[in-house]
Amino acid sequence: MRIANLLKIAYRSLAKNKLRVLLTMLGIIIGVASVIAMLAIGEGSKENIQASMAGLGTNSVMIYPGSVNQGGVRMGAGSYSTLTVADVEAIMSKCEFTTDVSPVVSKSSQVIAGNQNWHTMTVGAWGNYFSIRALNIAKGNFFSQTDERTAAKVCVIGQTVSTNLFGENTNPVGMYIRINSIPFRIIGLLEVKGQNTFGQDQDDIIIAPFSTVMKRMLSTLYLNSILASATGPDDMDKAKESITAIMRMQHKLTPVDQDDFTVRSQADIANIFGSISKVLSILLASIAGISLLVGGIGIMNIMLVSVTERTREIGIRMAVGANGTDVLLQFMIESVFISFIGGTIGIVLGIGASEAVALLGGWPVVITIQSIVISFLFSTAIGVFFGWYPAHKAANLNPIDALRYE
Repeated sequence: MRIANLLKIAYRSLAKNKLRVLLTMLGIIIGVASVIAMLAIGEGSKENIQASMAGLGTNSVMIYPGSVNQGGVRMGAGSYSTLTVADVEAIMSKCEFTTDVSPVVSKSSQVIAGNQNWHTMTVGAWGNYFSIRALNIAKGNFFSQTDERTAAKVCVIGQTVSTNLFGENTNPVGMYIRINSIPFRIIGLLEVKGQNTFGQDQDDIIIAPFSTVMKRMLSTLYLNSILASATGPDDMDKAKESITAIMRMQHKLTPVDQDDFTVRSQADIANIFGSISKVLSILLASIAGISLLVGGIGIMNIMLVSVTERTREIGIRMAVGANGTDVLLQFMIESVFISFIGGTIGIVLGIGASEAVALLGGWPVVITIQSIVISFLFSTAIGVFFGWYPAHKAANLNPIDALRYE
């Protein structure tokens, strides 16, 4: 028989049992839609992580105090006061793989403007902190080296702080606020950055000169962290190694002493979250793939039933000249047709489900052509794989036995 005739026979056979065919397709439809939606959510999470990592700054390298072993217990980063301005100066003068370095101190603060108040974080840093963090000014200016040298009571605020203290669409530049009862003049408003990977609002911040915060707000000589910018993305590992060596020398650590600081790069954090995102994407896609497997089993089941119901029909066709290959192709076409149509519907449903997740749940999704092609090819392969056995069984029926079948 010609392929055209086989297609007509397959179509007529499936059209006789529309409900049964539709129910058989459900497994494929749900499986393909689930795979596309899960991969879209996984890709969206990955891009969101990358965007958040970019928000940390340009090729950032972070040095935290702590990570020492005390009494057999290894302390976490930030758990120990070990960093000083001398460490910053040592990194600046000795590390050839960094461009900018800034000390960082912070303090949780109550901020008052008129009859409004807001609780936020005040950060003290040098002027190059803004370039390291890739922070841009929306209105006003950054503070200058003169402000740093004179410990001027000036600051730059984020949009969240501005909105809560002065209201929407207000230019706060030139206005005064009181941070823990100390008056500060606002000289700049930062551009909106949104939330980072950890869900923290990056616009809920006040940044003031390092010397101002240290002298007027804190009573310590130690830093919360040191922030540096590597000379390039390919130099981040070199910058980490160089900074580690400089810090060990600066802190007079012997070869057997453990580091009393922690050095992390932007790439380290991105790799950690990227690995987690990849594992979750694979897990979600695997779970969704089970639906495709169940759908394939459903196709095999219904095709076996179809072979049993049409045994006499198969016998008659063989008796009038059809060979085993014709019968095999007929049932294979029916199986592939079911998975093909189910896969197509599943793709449309998967794209719709992904868009619904993005619209209603606010979850970032990225639908890729690759995920659609993989899902479609996999669903078609399911039809071929699970349709082979019933088709092979039909093709090997004995025509005489088939004609006698009741």
